[in-house]
Amino acid sequence: MNLPPARRHLSLACALLLPGLAFAQSPPATRSLPVVEVEAARVTGIDPFALPSSSDTVWIDDDRSGPQAQLAEALGGIPGVLARDRQNLAQDTQLSIRGFGARSTFGVRGVRVLVDGVPATMPDGQGQLSHASLLGAERIEVLRGPFSALYGNSSGGVLQVHTAQGREGDPWRLRLNAGADNTLSVGAHLRGVQGPVDYNVAANHFRTDGWRDHSAARRESLNARLGTAVGEDRLELLVNYLDAPNAQDPLGLTRAQVAADPRQATAVAHQYNTRKSVRQSQAGLVYSGQRAAHRFRLTGYAGQREVTQFLAIPPGPQANPLHAGGVIGLDGDFGGLDARWGWNGELAGRALDVTAGVNADRQRQHRTGHENFVGDQLGVRGRLRRDQRDTVSNVDQFVQAWWQWSPRWSLLAGARHSSVRFRSEDHYIVGRNPDDSGSRRYQATTPVAGVSFEVTPQWRLHAAVGRGFETPTFNELGYRADGQAGLALGLSAARSRNVEIGSKWQAQDGRRLEVSLFRADTDDELAVASNTNGRSTYRNIGRTRRQGAELSWHQPLAQDLDLQVAWTWLQAEVRSAYLACAGSGCAVPDTPVAAGSRLPGVPRQQAFARLEWQPRDWLWAAEVTGSSDTVVNDLATERAPGYAVMNVEAARRWTLRGGDLRVFARVDNLLGQGYIGSVIVNDGNGRYYEPGPDRRGSLGVQWSWR
Repeated sequence: MNLPPARRHLSLACALLLPGLAFAQSPPATRSLPVVEVEAARVTGIDPFALPSSSDTVWIDDDRSGPQAQLAEALGGIPGVLARDRQNLAQDTQLSIRGFGARSTFGVRGVRVLVDGVPATMPDGQGQLSHASLLGAERIEVLRGPFSALYGNSSGGVLQVHTAQGREGDPWRLRLNAGADNTLSVGAHLRGVQGPVDYNVAANHFRTDGWRDHSAARRESLNARLGTAVGEDRLELLVNYLDAPNAQDPLGLTRAQVAADPRQATAVAHQYNTRKSVRQSQAGLVYSGQRAAHRFRLTGYAGQREVTQFLAIPPGPQANPLHAGGVIGLDGDFGGLDARWGWNGELAGRALDVTAGVNADRQRQHRTGHENFVGDQLGVRGRLRRDQRDTVSNVDQFVQAWWQWSPRWSLLAGARHSSVRFRSEDHYIVGRNPDDSGSRRYQATTPVAGVSFEVTPQWRLHAAVGRGFETPTFNELGYRADGQAGLALGLSAARSRNVEIGSKWQAQDGRRLEVSLFRADTDDELAVASNTNGRSTYRNIGRTRRQGAELSWHQPLAQDLDLQVAWTWLQAEVRSAYLACAGSGCAVPDTPVAAGSRLPGVPRQQAFARLEWQPRDWLWAAEVTGSSDTVVNDLATERAPGYAVMNVEAARRWTLRGGDLRVFARVDNLLGQGYIGSVIVNDGNGRYYEPGPDRRGSLGVQWSWR
């Protein structure tokens, strides 16, 4: 791979920042963003600036360019957040926060995801982002650090997507975006009020042939939020639907394959026609209200999800009577209830806000496995090899209090008790394949506390500490590391201790600077034990540490000219030595991993800079995104080189008699850099790399009317 050194690329990012220094002394006035309570912190009526936590809000407005097909498009400017577009819609966006979730090879692990308050993370900690829509979203909130633990299992960070409430005079929008590789995104967004009902409905059709071979995909989605007043209270209906049939999976590439042709798919991807189909529908009801100083919120939701995935596992390994086949089928339902009460008052003459609640979630899943061949025909559904009913449920209670105990000091503290139960019933008991049924319960209490000090009205200092925990998912419990039948019920939950100190400064003219230092020490970290015959097993490896620094800076430079910068330094390493597998087919770990070794999937540095100019009806912007190298396996024998890419965009708006017409264009990777966009940690075949695309352009048009 002929990739330039990371330092050369990161210098490009630094060059973009230099203009900010010249204007830092006398910035002009700038328009301010709306103020909103950060629901991720569960504190009502308090400016997030005053809370002892690291949180960011990304506003999603109609000035955005690009297809708006994945949440990763909106998350680049948040420090501590790594959201990688894998150029593979058969797998979800690769999301990690402060290193939590970086080991996940599919879906989202270690990070809690919610859409309008409804969990997109199942009780076992496995989540996905594919049904969340940027088209109808108002904002995305990201909470990092110790207070994430108040969301329970697998809350190394919290990401919440919020749909805007429809209001009188809101515009309707039609949007079309077309780009390279026959990529097309068509959306309709209707928002407003009709009689007693306010509404926000977004429908989107997206399709692409994919930048890489064998990566074509299509998605249809519908997201709706309908609300009405019920006396003094409010009732809302939330609806989500996603259909993504036969998304082709090009699989990862080896280093040599990337050097030969980064757009190719692995040969077995064509041979077995690797692909994935997902269909999900869900609905939720939210009833909320307030009586004097008391407030309440009741949420109930239910949904169904069907997944079929064809893997590239040869027939040979499937001859083992304990093998579960090369076609995965998941068909199940999920649902839950959340009840929350809050109160605003005083304690010792000082402001006090208390929130308490209980929630219960349950997922029932019919998991099947079939052979991926019939005779000599590959990539088709064959004989049944697995048939089990899996259930995972949790019942949690939490309490939180914010107290302004002096004019300049405030305290935020809380605790959550979580109980997560796994149960599996095996219905495939054939010959040497025994009954694999079993169950396991995990419990934890996670306290957290933080203080905030007002140095001046524009400057705050804070410190926070807390504990967290992360259970194995059903996917990690699915196979035992010793090769025997049954679930890996001996796995323990990982438990972490989190510390953060930070500084926040903001000025009335729009300047903002936030800096935080953090550390998370984890015991019983979950990691891959072996990768054999297309199956991964897991185990607890001991102690790890994630520590680092984050910086977020917003600087108005001149009239209608803004600079945004985000930077992350993250050291993620093993604290106790363990054994790992050195190659493909290894069933028993045999190679030492020394204390101090880097955790795979976590780059040491990330940088983002965006320069935006909006003179009247025009918008011009340039972005630089950079990352240092990323280790791809436990032994650190290979790594993805660092990179920096530049993106540019332009847009023009016309106000016409019937509405607004906006035309926009965007070029990603303007300089055509070759780089690795994402990695598959500990891939058993050494196919760790998912290359990022070369120069890609897109053009869009949007029509808005009231």
